[in-house]
Amino acid sequence: MGGKQYKCDLCSKAFTTRFNLITHSRIHSGDKPYSCEFCGKAFRRNDTLTTHSRIHTGIKPFTCKICGKAFGQKAHLSSHMIIHTDKKQFACAICGKAFGLSHHLTSHMRIHTGERSHACAICGKAFRVNYELTEHTRIHTGEKPYTCTICAKAFRQKKKLSLHMRIHTGEKRYSCKICGKAFRQSSHLNQHVKIHSGETPYECEVCGKAFRGGCNLVRHMRVHTGERSHSCDICGKELCSRHSLIVHSRTHTGEKPFSCLICGKAFNDKRDLTIHNRTHTGEKPFSCKICGKAFTKSGYLNWHNRTHTGEKPYSCDICGKAFSQNSSLNVHARIHTGDTPFSCEVCGKAFKSGGCLTKHTMIHTGERRHSCDVCGKTFKDKISLTRHTRLHTGEKPFSCQICGKAFNDRSNFTKHTRKHTGDRATVKNELTKRFSC
Repeated sequence: MGGKQYKCDLCSKAFTTRFNLITHSRIHSGDKPYSCEFCGKAFRRNDTLTTHSRIHTGIKPFTCKICGKAFGQKAHLSSHMIIHTDKKQFACAICGKAFGLSHHLTSHMRIHTGERSHACAICGKAFRVNYELTEHTRIHTGEKPYTCTICAKAFRQKKKLSLHMRIHTGEKRYSCKICGKAFRQSSHLNQHVKIHSGETPYECEVCGKAFRGGCNLVRHMRVHTGERSHSCDICGKELCSRHSLIVHSRTHTGEKPFSCLICGKAFNDKRDLTIHNRTHTGEKPFSCKICGKAFTKSGYLNWHNRTHTGEKPYSCDICGKAFSQNSSLNVHARIHTGDTPFSCEVCGKAFKSGGCLTKHTMIHTGERRHSCDVCGKTFKDKISLTRHTRLHTGEKPFSCQICGKAFNDRSNFTKHTRKHTGDRATVKNELTKRFSC
């Protein structure tokens, strides 16, 4: 027989078997008799359902004989094999970029033409390729067909699931060539490399401040626009990003989901854990270009840079005194207001800053957490340890600009300066404002 004797009554398309005609007719009728038992999605063909089910089951029956990578569809394996042959016969006539598959070139050409032929029926947003539209539609439907087999977290995109799985496996395939630090995503490595290069390509058009990442610039712009679109349901506080709102909400719930594997300390923000881990590893990725001093946080480096530039951007509205850090201004302002919000739970004594309260508390506990590496002597605070260490190193960082005499302690330097100036009252008042609790 061999011919196409089964014709569609609606579009006249012909088929060699009655089965193919029946399957085709469902395009017109909209009938989808095969439903996924995991997510409920329906299909016209049973083999299409079988392929779809592998998204949920993780079954990948088609394996590359060269590298061992497995796929859920035979067509995907065929596309993958081109990677090993390096055969890229489909070249773009505009920019010369070559592709192994013709449909990849077709999708690429739309970058040049601007064509976006796949439009969302709900919001109208258009896309260059159909799979981008499919992924976008899930924003409206809430569908998340890709589920983690370990923790059951679901995702709209397959690539998001693949990235998530690396959290469980610990896989970090992208390594920094400078310091060796490894990352799960190439984008994270690209961001990290800018720490070494000092590159900050994203500049604010309002104030000129530059950032390593575009998302950091977007968040920064809200400082100028005042945009705060995320409100806390508990206290009403408005935050400038969804991430900030999530972190803020944990102050109410007490949740601290990020724990240090070494000491067990927990944090409500993953970034705080990353910074904390550096206290164990000794990593200090942010270095001063002037003196070489390194820091665990970029914010600490920014503060340090002001010791070289002399910049003090935060000024007191009452007395005009300027500070290099906003936190220092807040503490100083309490001299004028008399506010002492930090109270000792043992004796009730109140202080202007949390740091002063912490030092005071050690009087009651007797704790001396800072010990000298040379002689073992312990101290209540880091400043006292730093001052003591200079006895061993011989360092004298405070030099008199009049006679050149150097001191290892600021207080001795201040006393010496009075011999030249004779101005005891001014120095005393200055020290009271700067260091009193």
